[in-house]
This record gives sequence, C-alpha cells and structure tokens, in this order.
Amino acid sequence: MSFTGSSVGPGGGTVRRALEFGRTYVVRPKGRHQATIVWLHGLGDNGSSWSQLLETLPLPNIKWICPTAPTQPITIFGGFPSTAWFDVGDISEDAADDIEGLDAAAAHVANLLSTEPADIKLGVGGFSMGAATSLYSATCFTHGKYENGNPYPAKLSAVVGLSGWLPCSKTLKNKIGQDEAARRAASLPILLCHGKGDDVVPHKFGEKSSRALSSNGFQDTTFKSYSGLGHYTIPEEMDEVCAWLTSKLGLEGRSA
Repeated sequence: MSFTGSSVGPGGGTVRRALEFGRTYVVRPKGRHQATIVWLHGLGDNGSSWSQLLETLPLPNIKWICPTAPTQPITIFGGFPSTAWFDVGDISEDAADDIEGLDAAAAHVANLLSTEPADIKLGVGGFSMGAATSLYSATCFTHGKYENGNPYPAKLSAVVGLSGWLPCSKTLKNKIGQDEAARRAASLPILLCHGKGDDVVPHKFGEKSSRALSSNGFQDTTFKSYSGLGHYTIPEEMDEVCAWLTSKLGLEGRSA
C-alpha cells in the first residue's frame, strides 16, 4: 500500500518540493540514557501529542525525539494542506510511492539521530504514516542508502510501527541482496502492531507488511494483532511496545 510521487509542473516537469519540518518535542530520559528513539506521528497530527503519551511510559532509559512533519498539500485530501511525512494519493496497494517525500522524511529522522552519543542505541518508531516512514527508514538502513542513492548514516537497533504499512514493498527484494544488507536485515528487530478493527489503514496491510519483511530477510520481525482495536492506540499495545523495547535494546528495566 502506498502513494503518489512529486507534483508535476507546467509542461510536465517535476517540481522539487521545499519541505519545512515543524517543531520537535523531546522527552528526556528519567534514568541512565541508554537509547534514543525518534517517534513519528500520523497524518494531520504533530509531535506534541505523542511526546505527552511517551513521557508517561515506564521506560526511564529512553530519550524520545518527536518531530512534526511538514505541512504540505495532500492528494487524498484534494490538495488541502496537512502535516504529513509524504504525500498520500490513495489507500490502496497499487498506488505509487512518494519516494521524494519518503527520502526527505527518512533523512530528517537520521539527522535527528546524528548528534546522539556513540554509545547510545538508536531507534525509530511511529503511528500510521509515521509507522510507514519508520519502516521505510529500516529499509534505507539495511540497504545503506536512500532511494535517491545518498548514503544512509544512522545505525538502527530497533524499529516500531503501529497501525502502519511498508512503503516500496514491491522493490524490497532488490534492496536486500547479499552480504552487508542481508546481515543488517537479519539482525534488525522490528515490531508491528495493528488493530483488527482499523478502518483507516486496514489490518491486512499490517499483515502483508510483516510478511514482506520476513520473506525478504528481516528475521526478527514480530507482528501483533488486537481484536476490536481501530486506528488508535490502547494501553495494552503500549505495554507490548515497552516490554519489546526493554528486551531488544537491553534496557536496565522499567520504572513504576
């Protein structure tokens, strides 16, 4: 499931979009700093709402960075502007991917992680469109570069996607060949969670994304389904995220 490309200008020429990212919210670790995770919101949201939720989690060793996506015209909204990591043309499996937008968003995530100390484990996660951007970042990390050919600089240790999907799933096989890319894919832990009652990003997209990752060498992929859950999160799901991150990142433990 994926999305539209760049806008087309007069005469059919491609127009490069000038994207200005919004405000970034940071949740400082309450204990010893062991990991930093960039968390990405969904379409039309901002970094503030998720930072408030993440601050309540019993994960004292994680620093959360919650950026706000650029405001840009969104095709699925008839061109009406909204905060979005990339353009969305249609919620279908055959829609084209907005590669330029995805590359820009993944580069923004990597840039936010670039100033973290060398001994800190790095991760990316998100909800809905933010989850899609996180999974795209995972494929850039394993491939060692963005779709545009520029090198991907961050070393990811964990990826979380809630109620999302995997962009560029049809071309994933071409990215994960042998040697280094395959090794990175095999060792990168990925957690996908999805509600069976999701009427925005259907549950089947989460399932298919999980299968696409697993079949292309992402051996440490976990998929969790939640009966009755719509396009939002619940405490049970966030408990799963906390336990998974504590385990995969080797955190010291949870606070009360």
